[in-house]
Amino acid sequence: MIRTVIFDLGRVLVPFDFGIAYQLMSEHCGLAPAEIRKRFAASGLAHGFESGEFDEFEFQRRVEELLETKVEREHFRQIWFSVFHPHTLIPEEMVAGIRKNFRTVLLSNTNPIHFTMLYERYPILQHFDAYILSHEVGAMKPLPRIYEAAIAAAGCRPEECFFTDDVAEYVEGAKAAGIDAVQFQSCEQIQQELKARGVSWE
Repeated sequence: MIRTVIFDLGRVLVPFDFGIAYQLMSEHCGLAPAEIRKRFAASGLAHGFESGEFDEFEFQRRVEELLETKVEREHFRQIWFSVFHPHTLIPEEMVAGIRKNFRTVLLSNTNPIHFTMLYERYPILQHFDAYILSHEVGAMKPLPRIYEAAIAAAGCRPEECFFTDDVAEYVEGAKAAGIDAVQFQSCEQIQQELKARGVSWE
């Protein structure tokens, strides 16, 4: 029996596209979006930021150094946040409904800029009992430690947790921790998976 439903954030609840931020940063610093993408990929900055290795002030300083530019602080935050689309992939009402009878946990590889601004602007994020965030845990999916934190927050046995993530590797990491997990493909698919496990939201 499922007692806790655990959702990933990006591309499960809220879609995103980093190409948007690369384009906006290109307009600011003059480097081509492809060059910005290349430099980011080689730097490992996003991984370090989401792993909690440094705070957002240090992250901005390193990005400015990487791209040889300077950006006003609030403008930088807006550029970094611009990757998210305005709509959600799962209705707010669905998560709110699930929470009436099941514990809800958010499990995400994210960073303080993204999560703070997402929480402020997407009401769907207010319908969770716990938030397991990589930058706070100090570990990213698929490392075992972040799933252990999610299970602890769930307050039940791993097999009593249902988890969905768009990344197959992260789903496998959850399964290795004993969690009942499936790869996210669509809202309709996850609704069917949940109903098959006795989870309702109406």
